[in-house]
Amino acid sequence: MSVIGFDIGDESCVIAAEKHGGVDVLLNYGLKRETPAVVSFGESQRFFGSAAAAFANNNPELAISQVKRLIGRNYKEASVQNDLRLLPFKTTEGPLGGVLIHVNYLNKLWCFTPAEILGMLFAHLKQIAEINLDSPIQDCVIGIPSYFTDLQRREYLDAASIAGLRPLRLIHECTAIALGYGVTKTDFPRSGPTNVMFVNIGHCDTQVSVVAFESEKMKVLSHSFDDNLGGRDFDDVLFKHFAAKFKEAYNINACSSAQSFMRLRASCEKLKKDLSANAEARLSIRRLVGDTDVSGFITRDEFEILSLELLERITAPCINAVKEAGLSVDKIYAIELSGSGSHIPSISKKLTSILWKEPRRIPNVCECVARGCALQCAMLNKSTHQFRDYKVQDLFPYSLGFLEVEGVNKTQQDFTLFPKGSPFPSDRVIQYPGTPQCIQVLYTNKMDFPAEVGQFTIGLPFVAEKAKVEFKVKLNDHGIFEIESVSLIEDLGPARRRIFPFAEKILVNNILISDNLYVSTTKEELAKAQKREQMLAEQDIKAEQAKDERNTVEYFVYNTRNKLSDAVESGNQDPDARAQATKRLLTCVADYRLIADSLPHGLKDEVNNECSKAEQWLNDHSPQQHSSPSNIDPILWPEFIKFSVESLERRCELIMRSNPTSEMDKGKGMQVD
Repeated sequence: MSVIGFDIGDESCVIAAEKHGGVDVLLNYGLKRETPAVVSFGESQRFFGSAAAAFANNNPELAISQVKRLIGRNYKEASVQNDLRLLPFKTTEGPLGGVLIHVNYLNKLWCFTPAEILGMLFAHLKQIAEINLDSPIQDCVIGIPSYFTDLQRREYLDAASIAGLRPLRLIHECTAIALGYGVTKTDFPRSGPTNVMFVNIGHCDTQVSVVAFESEKMKVLSHSFDDNLGGRDFDDVLFKHFAAKFKEAYNINACSSAQSFMRLRASCEKLKKDLSANAEARLSIRRLVGDTDVSGFITRDEFEILSLELLERITAPCINAVKEAGLSVDKIYAIELSGSGSHIPSISKKLTSILWKEPRRIPNVCECVARGCALQCAMLNKSTHQFRDYKVQDLFPYSLGFLEVEGVNKTQQDFTLFPKGSPFPSDRVIQYPGTPQCIQVLYTNKMDFPAEVGQFTIGLPFVAEKAKVEFKVKLNDHGIFEIESVSLIEDLGPARRRIFPFAEKILVNNILISDNLYVSTTKEELAKAQKREQMLAEQDIKAEQAKDERNTVEYFVYNTRNKLSDAVESGNQDPDARAQATKRLLTCVADYRLIADSLPHGLKDEVNNECSKAEQWLNDHSPQQHSSPSNIDPILWPEFIKFSVESLERRCELIMRSNPTSEMDKGKGMQVD
């Protein structure tokens, strides 16, 4: 069983795996190291990655992207509405306040949650990994932003579950980067901890962490972030600049259609990358609106002037991270940049001016999160992988507390469960001087995040006069809050306490509690989503089979026509070649029938059906060939039989691909005479 690390970005995804004591980035079907984070819905099947991104060019409303920005979010949040304005697909508010995504697919309207779309993407990435490693995938570690709320973390786990994955841990992205950095770094100063700042500038966000490294261990000192500042904001600066110029020069509106809007944004993103390597760059788009061709020009200096406000915002989380780590700038040993937005030269210049050190760029800046995730997964899965022990201590960036709820009223006093900066995983035992029937868990510092975790109803069987409630609470490996148990305790008073220091009496242990987590996926909804994903995956396979059969027929017709037109003395076709090809087809049929015995019932029937069709085709044509004179063109050409073998192999492999735990590897290694 292989272990995997996933980095799900706003624009693209990276998969890394532990191999032979090291970590490799896996290639997708297009032999690329990054896979676009897009799911598109075609006429009869879904497309993923590069195919989905290409499909989006002409069908933007059926291409779903940026789900990382939508998962676990409230539809009416201002930042969510700002994100949705940039996305061409249709959305509405869900029954519990979340986001619902609408697509027309298979002649009906579907409503998907962001978690379901992310589950589809996870399933695709899982398939890529299984094909790369030729083994089933289940255990994984997934990178998440440090600012993710309790709900967002839960919905990531739900999405992974839809895909059949078992996350051993959700790890903060900067923590994953720091892990890969610390494991491979050997030249730290030997005296005391070495403090390193990691600045990860993604497509939509900026995350900063300060980490202290010592021998064989690392400790996160602070997390800071701007969850609405990333590379796309620099794209937006260019977009607004050129949209205004084209309006003036050509009298066109680049926002008049989803296609023109997306094309100009894509061109501006490319222009931004060109300006990272060149002092000036040119933009040119054919038929941006109607038949109008447009072109423009900008220098790097002009771009930096347009981006001044964004550059100022970049410094805020950096300064805050140093402050919350309890350090001064001179105590920072190094500044390491990563993420797709880290290539902009003006960002490095700005950080140098405030942190007194020139940032360095981590090698393979877009792969370091996935690599760190794979390392963590290998360390956690010690039963199958031998990795040296490296201790990772992370911290929780929010402060969690609760309010007592009585009916519709909430008490003004809040009670802290985990202060900001608490290490996790960790647990605490807290005694509350009262007997609440219901509590509301929330982030207590509204400046951090105004969201709430949920309400927990406590089934107290009775209320004693001097009783109080003891909570055993936990921040688990994923940074998710849990109430492990609730007990009712009687305080026996100060007189008894002087004699007996632990003068408390447990009245009721392990009191039942029920939770009501906001906008969360229920078990029933999760089971339904898993069934829908299975059904949609089967539809994808059927569509691929039909497409493969059409391609096989076309190839057969054109290739045979070319061979026939070039033939001379075709009547003297070697009978030995025909006999050899016939033997190969029969062997192939026998081998696939043997493999089919190890498959689930439905897949077994499909494989056996394909074998029967190939065998029937041979039986139908062989008697005619045996009875035909040798001086005329053969009825059963060896090439025909060869094509039949290749077609059978493709169709059977496609069927078995839907069951990666089967003995498909035997089929791949099959030898025929």
